Amino acid sequence: MDATLTSERDGDTCRLKISGELSIYCAAELKPQLLGLLGGCQELEINLAEVAELDSAGFQLLYLLKREARQAGKELRLVAHSSATLEVLEMLRMEAYFGDPVVLAS
Repeated sequence: MDATLTSERDGDTCRLKISGELSIYCAAELKPQLLGLLGGCQELEINLAEVAELDSAGFQLLYLLKREARQAGKELRLVAHSSATLEVLEMLRMEAYFGDPVVLAS
């Protein structure tokens, strides 16, 4: 199962929901789409509630987005972490890097 993206825009804020697997099988395809979304807004909020799997390639993509946002003076927030995303962030001890409140999706 590949990742599915749904997005909406509210002024300078883009809200994105990722569903499915954020993995090596789709990371290369998603990279230009996600960087394009980030480039087109001042704030990007990514809802991770429906991410069923996050591997190292998917994590690297989130890391890249956060780094690019910081360099561009933009805001990137990860919200509604699924248990799969939280597990990877905890394992890599990267919760503080992203700086988002970690709240499991219900």
